[in-house]
Amino acid sequence: MAPLRRLLLCLCLPLLLPPPAAPAPAPGPRTDWVACRSLSRELSRLVATLKEPHRVLEETQLSEEDPKNWPPRIRCSDACDPSTLDTNNTRCLQRILQGLQHYRDLLGSDIFTAHRLPRLEATLDQLLGLVQQEHGRPPRHSLAPSETWAHPLLQHLALQRLQSFAAIMSRVFTHSASAR
Repeated sequence: MAPLRRLLLCLCLPLLLPPPAAPAPAPGPRTDWVACRSLSRELSRLVATLKEPHRVLEETQLSEEDPKNWPPRIRCSDACDPSTLDTNNTRCLQRILQGLQHYRDLLGSDIFTAHRLPRLEATLDQLLGLVQQEHGRPPRHSLAPSETWAHPLLQHLALQRLQSFAAIMSRVFTHSASAR
C-alpha cells in the first residue's frame, strides 16, 4: 500500500502546488515622450510654414472621394484621450505609428517627386524611429502612381491632412510628456 500511496502523492502533488511564477517580461524600450513632443511640435511647425506653390489652391478645401485611400485618423476609439493615455497608451501609439508611416510613404511617393520636402521627411523619420522602438514597424504601403496633373492637388490635400494629424499627435505627446 505504501508504494501506491507514494505514487498517488507524486502524481497529485503538482496539482496542489501553485504554478511556478512566470518570468517577468524583459522591459523593452520605452517611448521617449519628451523627444516625441519636441519632434511632433517641430513637424507641426514645418507643415504650417510650408508655402503653397500653387496660389489658386491656398483657399481650396478638397474632400476625398474614397476615404479608405487616405491615412488613418486619430479617432475617439483610439484611446488618445488624457485619462486613457495615463493607463494604457498602446492603441493610441499604434494609430500614431500607422499615420506617421502613411505620411512618410506619401512624402516618398511620386506625388512629391518634383516637390521634395527633405526637412519634413527627416522629422517624420526621427519621430517614426522613436515610436517604432516600442511598437515595431507597421507595414509599408506602396501607393499607386497618380497622374502628373493631379500632383499639386494631391500634395495640397496630403499636407492639409498631415497638418491636422500633426496637431492632434502633438497634443497627445504634450500631455504624455507632462504626465511623466
